[in-house]
Amino acid sequence: IIAGYWKPAYKYIRIKWHSSNEDAKDLTQGFFTSAIEKNYFASYDASKASFQTFLRTCLDGFVANQRKSATRQKRGGGLEHLSLDFSETETELSLQANVSGITPEEFFHREWVRSLFALAIEELQKHYADKNSAVHFELFERYDLLEEEMKVSYASLAQEYGLTTIEVTNYLAATRREFRKTVLAKLREITATDDEFRNEARSLLGVEINK
Repeated sequence: IIAGYWKPAYKYIRIKWHSSNEDAKDLTQGFFTSAIEKNYFASYDASKASFQTFLRTCLDGFVANQRKSATRQKRGGGLEHLSLDFSETETELSLQANVSGITPEEFFHREWVRSLFALAIEELQKHYADKNSAVHFELFERYDLLEEEMKVSYASLAQEYGLTTIEVTNYLAATRREFRKTVLAKLREITATDDEFRNEARSLLGVEINK
């Protein structure tokens, strides 16, 4: 849950609450530390809202309470082992397009999706590295993850990697299947109910998950 939600939470605090970089770091660490210590998420009721909405509501309440408290202290030591890279996240935020056209709630969901896919890509890279098949990920990265204007043809990739065009086609097809499987596995980890999992799988990947 923390891996999938801390970046959206940090960026959301920066955007909605107009917090400084340092305050947003403090609040993000503090929120997840408190969530663990006080077991916030145990009160989640799937009949009332999605887990994503519930967590965001908890986050808003936490930030509001912290702002009311004149004695707020920096927290987050309990999460140091996660190595939250706020500098990278702040850089991502500075490079993103203007967000004035969407609500903070829409922004949070967009960043949650971004975080989900980033986790899946990281896991996919590790999967192929462990199999000594890094070329599968490299082809996927070069063809599917780059901006449209930076892509090269299957034939160019085949020549560069000493493969046939058919091999490039097959490698990419297999890696895309593995990527979809990885996204679904990560999605399962950060959704709270089967219904939420199925709805997000349908929305993000067009995949119908049978009950």
